[in-house]
Parts: sequence; structure tokens; C-alpha cells
Amino acid sequence: MTEHVLTLSCPDRPGIVAAVSGALAGRNGNIVESQQYGDPATSRFFMRVQFTLPDAGPASGAGDAPGGVRNSLAGLAPELHLEWDLYDTAVRPRVLILVSRAGHCLNDLLYRQHSGQLGIDIVAVVSNHPDLRPLTQTHGIDYHHLPVTDETRGAQETEILTLVEHYQADFVVLARYMQVLTDGLCGKLQGRAINIHHSFLPGFKGSRPYHQAHARGVKLIGATAHYVTGDLDEGPIIEQEIARVDHSQGPAALMAVGRDTECLALARAVRWHAEHRVLLNGAKTVVFR
Repeated sequence: MTEHVLTLSCPDRPGIVAAVSGALAGRNGNIVESQQYGDPATSRFFMRVQFTLPDAGPASGAGDAPGGVRNSLAGLAPELHLEWDLYDTAVRPRVLILVSRAGHCLNDLLYRQHSGQLGIDIVAVVSNHPDLRPLTQTHGIDYHHLPVTDETRGAQETEILTLVEHYQADFVVLARYMQVLTDGLCGKLQGRAINIHHSFLPGFKGSRPYHQAHARGVKLIGATAHYVTGDLDEGPIIEQEIARVDHSQGPAALMAVGRDTECLALARAVRWHAEHRVLLNGAKTVVFR
């Protein structure tokens, strides 16, 4: 058997689940996991279906089984106004990571990939600093040092896109990459670039956010993983993680707790995206965990 994931969205109406299930059953598909959500605010329907198909080939008589499913879904699309994608779960997404000097998120992702927790292949790391090259070398992963200034930003981002194409990366992760991407690069990576940043209640912007948080005596700190858009740190949220803190913890302790929340939120977001569990819903996401 081969295993596949179907994700779809369309205007909400009766009969969608029956139509999709029937299309899969008509191609000998066996559903092993199914989740759906109808958004009452937008009247839009979202669905993720994981299913198996008989092995293709003359011996099984299945022929091009995924191709048959695609034909069936294409036949449904006009009537239901479907937007859909079909994925083979045996194909591991290829990921390119952007970093600066902080290595905690990169180190966490490298460990989780090596231990089989993420289901991805990290194909290369790109940084505007050389500091983290030794870390990637221990994992046998290519490291590209691309310095950037305001004057060279356009050329540097062109090189990043060239590397995305060269490595055939399916998506990009900003693992504490401390540069603001231009609107042009955000547009080219729409829906396939994930960022992590600290988030507080209340929010502190600018430099030394943990020192600001300590000065205000915050009780909760956290991190947000989201898709990258042209609106800085305001893209659709995939995951958030928080931790309780108290008056006894200084800025250094808050930073340590914050690093942990960043690693956790980013790892979950990367895994869920790699497993095709995240569907865009305007400025929000639907996450089928």
C-alpha cells in the first residue's frame, strides 16, 4: 500500500464529505484519518484526509492509483469549487533554514530531524553570519554564509531564492533569522516560510525585550510560530507556547525560558506543516493536529 494526504478547502455546503469519500472509495482508497472544519465566520470548509491506495503496477492491477485519484478530484472541483492538494507521505519535505547568530532553534531542529521526530530533510542552512557553520558541519549539512547590508539586501535575497531552487526546498524556516525579509521575497515564499519570534503579554518591541519584560514584572512569556508575510511578525499563526515566570527570575533566566518556548513552538509548527496539517484561512490557519 501507498499512503497519501489530501488537503482541501471550498465554500461550505452539504455533501462535501460524502463526495470526497466517494471519490476516494471509487479509486480503492482506504481512509485511515479524516478531519474537517466548517468556519462559521467565513462559510468555508476545510478538510484533511489521510488514506492508503493499493500499490501501483501490473501485479496489483492498480495502475497509476494516485493519478486516478487526481482525476476524480479534478472532476469534483468545478461543482464544489475545490482548492486541493495531494501528497505522498513517503516523500519527506525538503527544508532550507535561515539563521543569524542564535543557534538554539537550529540545534533543536537538527536534533529532532536526526532523531526522526520531524519527518523532514534539512537540505541547507543559510546565515548572514559565519558563527553556526561548525554546528551544521557536525550534521553534514551545507552552510552558506550570505552577509547582508541595506545596500546589498536585494542581491542577498536573490541568492537565497537561488539556493531554495537549487536545493528544491519545499519550505523555508526562519530559525531566529534576525533580518526583515522584503515584500518581494515574502511574496515568493508565501505559505511556505515559517518564522519564530518571542511574544509577551504585554508585547515588547525593539531591543532587549526580556529586559523590558523583567522591568514590567511579567508573569507569562512565550513564543509564536507563524507564516511569513510582508506585515512584520503578523502572518497567520500556526502555534504558540507560553511559560509562567515570577519575580525571582532576572533577564537572563527569562531569556533561557524564552529560548525553550521558541524551540517548542517552532518544532511543532514545522512538523505540522511537513505533515500537511496546516491550512490557510485568510489571516488565520486551521491546524488539524
